[in-house]
Amino acid sequence: MTIRMAVIFLWAVAGAFGQLAGVIDLHVHSAPDSMPRSIDALEIARIAKRHDMRALLFKNHYTSTAPLAYLVSQAVPGIEVYGGIALNRSVGGINPAAVDHMTKTTGGLGRVVWMPTFDSEHYHRTIEPNPNYVPVSRDGDLLPEVKEVLSLMADRGLALATGHSSPEESLLLIRAAKQAGIDRIIVTHPLLPEVSMGLALQNQAAQLGAYLEYPVAMMLAPAKIPIGEFAEAVRAVGPDHVILTSDLGQVLNPIHTDGLVAFLAQLREQGFTQQQIDRMTKSNPAQFLGLD
Repeated sequence: MTIRMAVIFLWAVAGAFGQLAGVIDLHVHSAPDSMPRSIDALEIARIAKRHDMRALLFKNHYTSTAPLAYLVSQAVPGIEVYGGIALNRSVGGINPAAVDHMTKTTGGLGRVVWMPTFDSEHYHRTIEPNPNYVPVSRDGDLLPEVKEVLSLMADRGLALATGHSSPEESLLLIRAAKQAGIDRIIVTHPLLPEVSMGLALQNQAAQLGAYLEYPVAMMLAPAKIPIGEFAEAVRAVGPDHVILTSDLGQVLNPIHTDGLVAFLAQLREQGFTQQQIDRMTKSNPAQFLGLD
């Protein structure tokens, strides 16, 4: 974090309460998890409620968060919480049965299916070798089990996140999801190295009807994408097609609410209007979750 970023962060957080009223964070990591996390789900829900946020979507790479969302909803009333499932090897990979059971979890708060993340073939080939990777395509076509999952998702009214799929796979997924009847789709952090989708393909994704997710974590280690580059990308894609998230919860990073407050302050410095920020943090996420 640069000195300028640190100053903006401290200034923004000092007057944080009220700045996140109505905001929805679609990328919330928390304990319990099999990876180190800086805060547990109950505490971040309580903090988000104090900020008058509207909703949180809990994400875990290796297990469904629908049960967690139900428990948090019972313990912390006054804020909406949702869950989903990432189709990594720990849940059987591209596993329709796992998706089916997620939708049947008490409370009905499972709303999102992420395609493979750390177990994706793209991550295996470009970031870190993984003998247990989970493919979603072969020879330019989605695997039959992926199409089966998409059909189930359409039937159950679930939203799709493309996970750490390659840029080309992400476009395949978007087209197939639309054909299956899924109209709530997001490309998971396309600017981060795990995906590395260029702006031309991001615009194709947007034209196909998908949102592009830009998280606070992009600006932190290890990616450290400068705010100017980030702002340029948002303008190129257009706020109507962007959803801002935190993707926080990692040890040594700011907690979700602090990161979002500082992040939005920097966007205002870059010339984004409150109306544009509201579109990217409230209206678009609500539509993705099927809330509006």
